[in-house]
Amino acid sequence: MDPDKVHEFMNQVVADMAATDAAGSVVIGERLGLYRSLADGAATPAEFAARTGCHERYLTEWLRGQAAGGYVSYDPPSGRFSLTAEQAFCLADPDGPNVPAAFLTAMGTLRAEPKITEAFRTGAGVGWHEHHEDVFVGCDAFYRPGYVADLVPTWIPALDGVEQKLLAGARVADIGCGLGSSTRLMAAAYPMSTFVGFDYHTESITLARKRTADAGLASQVSFEIATAQEFTGDGYDLIAMFDCLHDMGDPLGAAHRVREALAPDGTWLLVEPYASDVVEENFNPAGRLFYSASTFLCLPNSLSQPGGYTLGAQAGESAVREIATDAGFTRFRQAAQTGFNAVYEIRP
Repeated sequence: MDPDKVHEFMNQVVADMAATDAAGSVVIGERLGLYRSLADGAATPAEFAARTGCHERYLTEWLRGQAAGGYVSYDPPSGRFSLTAEQAFCLADPDGPNVPAAFLTAMGTLRAEPKITEAFRTGAGVGWHEHHEDVFVGCDAFYRPGYVADLVPTWIPALDGVEQKLLAGARVADIGCGLGSSTRLMAAAYPMSTFVGFDYHTESITLARKRTADAGLASQVSFEIATAQEFTGDGYDLIAMFDCLHDMGDPLGAAHRVREALAPDGTWLLVEPYASDVVEENFNPAGRLFYSASTFLCLPNSLSQPGGYTLGAQAGESAVREIATDAGFTRFRQAAQTGFNAVYEIRP
């Protein structure tokens, strides 16, 4: 045993423990509006307490911990804490990367640890609907900025002829829509088209309907409770799935239903986490994040459903292509890619 390698490994453990414990502080910062308040200007703990109405001693500890992690900046001569423009964009802007939403999702996910531990023993599934509400709300808030940045500006234009159809007026289904952020973004960009979002999770659909009404899009967008294998309608010009196929116990059944519901010249827009087909090439920070989340969310959800598939969040292109081919699709290509997602164009 090499003592230096032990020391190196323990340094990694300390960093991981610090990040894990800091997750709660990030969520507190979001719930209390601390990041948004600090984005308004530098402050000492006392000044920050007066500004936020929170307890000074708690804020002092919170600010120091945030500064130690590089999430907040500190000026020793003045004793003031602040956010740089970049920190504020990531932590306080809901249209930025929305880092707090990621930690909210993680905190909500970890609440299921006793269920997941037992599932390791039994092989049973744990459905999406069995998780804490923070998972649903956090996922929507975290994924939405990526959709804002890429869905309308990049992904749809990368599909052959799809944007022209949407501008002229098309019928669109958003499968596994969750709280409907992706559905509303497309609807707002293409007012001549009509959209229907489907999700099996009742609470998500309830929130999707409310947010859509609040956005003034209810006449253009509707939502229904349905699985990906049983959603209604046919003749869709575009069917979209965002980060959900790998969560399904029967992705092949979903692909068959998409094939049936598409118009003859329709398009299936499928967005999945980016992963290499070579397992060890996913042994990196992003892969670690996806595998960890998949252990708690994606894999247990697929095991809770009939179908026999357990793709996981790092399934890779080959597995996705095989499902599309087995469902009868003849055209498959990767149309775009981000640091976290692969965007596939699939046609009959």
